Amino acid sequence: MRAVTNRIKNFLEREDGPTAVEYAVMLALIVVVCITTIGTMGTNANKIFGNVALNTAAS
Repeated sequence: MRAVTNRIKNFLEREDGPTAVEYAVMLALIVVVCITTIGTMGTNANKIFGNVALNTAAS
């Protein structure tokens, strides 16, 4: 019984679990920012190329 109690105590004292969760949250936030940035840049690039194509066709 003492071995089980010690294992549970050691598990609760270790900081590996919370650290992994913190890294996962940071990674998720970075991915969201990257996807949002790429989507915005893609939309802006699409508008610019559309304007260039319209201006070329009108000339």
